[in-house]
Amino acid sequence: MSVSLIIAAVAGVGLGGLCAALLLIILRGRRIRDAEKRAADLLADARTKHKEALLEAKEEAIKIKSQAEAENRERRAELHRQERRIAQREENLDRKSEALERRDHSLAAKEKEAESLQAHLQELKRKQIQQLELVSGMSSTDAKECLIKAVEDEVRDDACRRLREVEARLKEESDERARGIIALAIQRCATDVVSETTVSVVPLPGDEMKGRLIGREGRNIRALENATGVDLIIDDTPEAVTISSFDPVRREIARVALEKLILDGRIHPARIEEMVEKAREEVEETIQAEGEQAVYQVGVPGLRPEMIKLLGRLKYRFSYGQNVLLHSIEVAHLAGMMASELEAKVDVAKKAGLLHDIGKAVDFQVEGPHAQIGADLVNQWDRSAEVVSAIAEHHGETSSMSVMGFIISAADAISGGRPGARRESLEQYLKRLESLESLANSFPGVEKCYAIQAGREIRIMVKPTEIDDLEALRLARDIVKKIEETLEYPGQIKVTVIRETRAVDYAK
Repeated sequence: MSVSLIIAAVAGVGLGGLCAALLLIILRGRRIRDAEKRAADLLADARTKHKEALLEAKEEAIKIKSQAEAENRERRAELHRQERRIAQREENLDRKSEALERRDHSLAAKEKEAESLQAHLQELKRKQIQQLELVSGMSSTDAKECLIKAVEDEVRDDACRRLREVEARLKEESDERARGIIALAIQRCATDVVSETTVSVVPLPGDEMKGRLIGREGRNIRALENATGVDLIIDDTPEAVTISSFDPVRREIARVALEKLILDGRIHPARIEEMVEKAREEVEETIQAEGEQAVYQVGVPGLRPEMIKLLGRLKYRFSYGQNVLLHSIEVAHLAGMMASELEAKVDVAKKAGLLHDIGKAVDFQVEGPHAQIGADLVNQWDRSAEVVSAIAEHHGETSSMSVMGFIISAADAISGGRPGARRESLEQYLKRLESLESLANSFPGVEKCYAIQAGREIRIMVKPTEIDDLEALRLARDIVKKIEETLEYPGQIKVTVIRETRAVDYAK
């Protein structure tokens, strides 16, 4: 039973495998047929597309061929047109060349004719020159020299007239420009005018204080004079004591000390020495504060403490009655504004203007002009070449002068020339006028001269028989040069040369 089952099972398995094999064969055959069908379809599609591509290629080739033929036709037509133009140009050139040849022949003939005419003219000119020499009795060389001399004289006169016109125009323009700059600077900087003397007056609460200041046998007044180095003048002036000294710092120390002693009431030699020392410290602090205030007011930072202290000392120095510190501040402002108008360095101008008179703070200790002393001090502490040169040049004591030197000199003259800013003795004033008139009288041809406008102008009358109009112009320039070289004067001096011709006759 079991064997038969096994056989049946084996037979079933074999039959199932046979069926599966048959199915696989059938499926493979179907796939092959499908593949062959798809291949046939693809081949037919490819043949169709190949035919279409061939047709399109043939059509494109035909189109390109037709375009090429059209372009060839256009090019041939263009070539024909160019050939016709070239032929026309050649014909034109041939006609022009023939015309040029004819013109050359005519020009050659005219040149020969012109040469013959020129030779004839030269011969006529030579004969005329000979006739003129015979008539005038002069050779051609002498006549030429006379003509050249006359032309030179005419050119010289014309040059002088033109030079006078140019100078007048330039002077008018420069004066107008300078007046504008100076007026603007003066208008923008209006400072107080201070005038002081070499004495200080201290008010007293009563006349009995005079006796206390003198002390027993004059010991108090001697102690005060010895401690301060000033002269204390106690006279009949009611309720006032006068302090006299040429050193303004000492005079200020004495004034402060005397006011402190009067307020304290205890006046004896020991107390006097103590108050003088306190006053000296107070004045030194004031000097430092004034210097710092001046630097801040002008706007010049970065100065050394030594320079600031010297600036503060200028508060107690006076030039012709004008306070030097206020003058320096004013010059700094004026120089800065003028430098701004002239497009120069404003900071350099302000610093040079503020320090231009710093040499006056030490000129009693060091010999030399204060401009050079100030330049040496600034060179030692600041080392700014432009500032040093401007300080040294502001009084014209150097061989040359820079633009900044002119600015500082002009600002210094403006500040010192304000009405009431400075005092000048009558003797110096008369001496300057006399020197100016004697200088003008030293020139030949001058008949008389007058210094007017406080020495700001000199009018010169010349002899008309010795000086002509052009010589008057040269005389004015020579006098100006000599004034600039020999005289020292504030501002500028106007030189006016007057040539007057009078015709006088009498009716009888």
